[in-house]
Amino acid sequence: MFDTTFDTTFDTTSETQMNTSTIPNAIDYKKYPRPRSRHHVSPNQYMARERIGIEPKYYPPLYPAHPDIRWREYFTNGSAPQFVDIGCGMGKFLLETALAMPEQNVLGLEVREYAVRWIQSVIEGERPSSRLGNAQALWYSVPNGLGFLETGSIEKIFYFFPDPWFKKRHQFKRAFTPEFVQECARVLRPDGILYLMTDVPEVDVAQREILHKHGVFALEECRSDEAWGLSVRTDQEVFSQKKNIPYTRTMCRKKLSV
Repeated sequence: MFDTTFDTTFDTTSETQMNTSTIPNAIDYKKYPRPRSRHHVSPNQYMARERIGIEPKYYPPLYPAHPDIRWREYFTNGSAPQFVDIGCGMGKFLLETALAMPEQNVLGLEVREYAVRWIQSVIEGERPSSRLGNAQALWYSVPNGLGFLETGSIEKIFYFFPDPWFKKRHQFKRAFTPEFVQECARVLRPDGILYLMTDVPEVDVAQREILHKHGVFALEECRSDEAWGLSVRTDQEVFSQKKNIPYTRTMCRKKLSV
């Protein structure tokens, strides 16, 4: 059994802590009105295209596999991403990470089209100022795999606060599956890291069980900002801290001996 007790005590005094007020030339989000959140997404969009028996009328696009995908259409330097934010939501972590680390290409994947369109509007609005050329978001359903990413090319994958899908009949919508973990292991560099955060103990346990069965990753729960090492916080992480909601942060490093 795994320890399902969440520790709410995090060291948040680290100098690496960052919010929009401390990012140089932070994005003025007031220029980009956010759309009203619409949580309903067709169940088909949480399934791999090949599992759907009929041609869906509304479904995220599939992208060319590596090496056919043309990254110059997405990033101003024409290079592939080094960081991937899976389930990037409305993109705060994606955008601010890209702004804080302009030498790294950051790719977000999100199943909700309206969220991706808004993120892209911010990127397009900031690029004339020579910013966020290293950021991009794609409307995509992750169960289709990560075939557009080269094997061993990704430095960091972020998978933060996924929808828990508590009801058993809805759990097929969870993206974190053995196949997903295998794809993460494939695309990560030998020293690559998969970062996980969740405020749902059931989700934490389920993810750990899948990771332990897979066996390629060594898990480290991070209780301090120094151990976590990421300066940008997600909206949900900030909310959890303000409301004293416990959550876990886990770094998954590839085992070099496997």
